[in-house]
Amino acid sequence: MKKVKFIYNPFSGENAILNDIDTVIKMHQLKGYIVVPHRISFDIELGRAFDDIDEYYEYIIVAGGDGTVDTVVNLMKELNIDLPIAILPVGTANDFAKFIGISPNVEKACHQILNSNPVPIDIGRINDKYFINVASTGLFTDVSQKTDVNLKNTIGKLAYYIKGLEQLPNFRKLRIKVESNHFTFDDDMYLTLVFNGQTAGNFKLAYNAHVEDGALDVIIIKACAIRELIPLFIRILKGEHLEDPNVVYFKTDKLVIQSNESIVTDIDGEKGPDFPLNIECIKGGIKVLGIK
Repeated sequence: MKKVKFIYNPFSGENAILNDIDTVIKMHQLKGYIVVPHRISFDIELGRAFDDIDEYYEYIIVAGGDGTVDTVVNLMKELNIDLPIAILPVGTANDFAKFIGISPNVEKACHQILNSNPVPIDIGRINDKYFINVASTGLFTDVSQKTDVNLKNTIGKLAYYIKGLEQLPNFRKLRIKVESNHFTFDDDMYLTLVFNGQTAGNFKLAYNAHVEDGALDVIIIKACAIRELIPLFIRILKGEHLEDPNVVYFKTDKLVIQSNESIVTDIDGEKGPDFPLNIECIKGGIKVLGIK
């Protein structure tokens, strides 16, 4: 008896998964799996999804965006559940699934999952929490946290950009200290991102990142004259920004970030911990299905 736990977020994206639940179950049943669904809701703790996990479960399917996947991974680590995961990218932001090559089409993604073997990949840990794609701090890092769920479901990624424009009046320099064995930065910045993946907000920022290299990619946008930000943004669009003089970029397996500024941290679109931040790469931290 082969079982698969199917955890789906009906609120992700434009409620897209609701039209594909039958596809997920049908394709798995044809391969001999018993699919046990769990619907994410505000009324039941997500941890209850794992109450029946036993030796018959082969893997866990997560249907949602980066935040949903992040929450599931953290619960699995907390409960010491060492099963492979499979991602159906149906959220507003699916940066990590895009990075590892999972199709946004549910039927195609299921085909990838069902015809693959588990691959160990890296994840990040920030204090006592884990992240799959990116941890960040600085300007605009709480855009996702402040964006209304209904607005995201209605207009998708555009909702993030609208919320970001609302925060332009708060644009200012921020003091931060970043320490690692490879590099130290103690200066003013606008934005600091620590990538396990490559993209954030649909921008491919950490284009040198690899999912199995045991390292995190750190990108710091230094505080600079406003007039210098326009050419920097153009370089971002062209995928040439890591060589820009206003960008600090390095790889490391561990780092510490400290700041006395009144700024928040973000983990894959959800609120992160307070400073100081102790961040490290957990090499082979989870096993994932469907990777091309």
